[in-house]
Amino acid sequence: MTPTVFLTRALPDPVMKEIRRHFRLRYNREDRPLSKKEILRGLRNAEGLISMLSDPIDREIIHAASRLRIVANYAVGYNNIDLIAARERGIFVTNTPGVLTETTADLTWALILAAARRLPEGERLARSGKWTGWAPTQLLGGDVFGKTLGIIGMGRIGQAVARRAIGFQMRVVYHNRHRLPARDEKRLRLSFLPLPDLLRESDFVSLHLPLTKESRHLIDRKALRRMKPTAFLINTARGPIVDEKALIDALHQKKIAGAGLDVFEEEPSLPRALRERDEAVLLPHLGSASLETRIRMGRIVLENLVAALTGKKPPNMVN
Repeated sequence: MTPTVFLTRALPDPVMKEIRRHFRLRYNREDRPLSKKEILRGLRNAEGLISMLSDPIDREIIHAASRLRIVANYAVGYNNIDLIAARERGIFVTNTPGVLTETTADLTWALILAAARRLPEGERLARSGKWTGWAPTQLLGGDVFGKTLGIIGMGRIGQAVARRAIGFQMRVVYHNRHRLPARDEKRLRLSFLPLPDLLRESDFVSLHLPLTKESRHLIDRKALRRMKPTAFLINTARGPIVDEKALIDALHQKKIAGAGLDVFEEEPSLPRALRERDEAVLLPHLGSASLETRIRMGRIVLENLVAALTGKKPPNMVN
């Protein structure tokens, strides 16, 4: 019998067609997150689950899905899944590593440039009908070329961001749980710094680390106080790495110059106080949002599903 797979949110059409060729597909036909009750209903008699990072796949869901054999997360991260409960049930959990690297690095640079050069404010002014023409003091931003970029988390995405900084002739410093080999530091033109020093010396601080107990609110009031008043905070990693209330206060008090954020503590809810800050460039979690990347992610998910549901070990297991 063809295995049944439940998908919590529709994927790009080419991916949907490929999944249907292999499995009986049941999926959410509305473009919205599902409630726990709806996920439980969708998982009835399903052997496979394709989940989004926004889906909390907790112990109750895992233990209620009696036929479930794999949770294939459509994301690099997997902090939305109870790995212990999945291990207890012998359920594979997989992700989509590597494929998001370059796309997320591109978006990081979009945020760096947009925040530094005040692009959203300029775009709003140009559309408003109130622009009166060029002026020498209009929307003055900051240079990116030749500045110091501090990268926290030097995995695949952090390294891709660092490679792009070479073209801007930036000094790149980094902090990571484990220091890179000297040959990689030389290749990427990196200097390792303790976190307090990185925060003090950087003109741009860019976050590229997973969300863990240790990294939650890593960027708190104390960290923000260490940053330059001319510095920018960039986050394309996970929202809760930043203490959002502390960031709002730092922007209001001009402790830092601005922020570029693609992720938030309580997505999709954003505090009004953050939405009202012109110094903050805010994006709706677009890190991997290119058609090419989303299709590649789907194909990795399918590869994991096919392996698990034909009795093989999935290539991208995280548990």
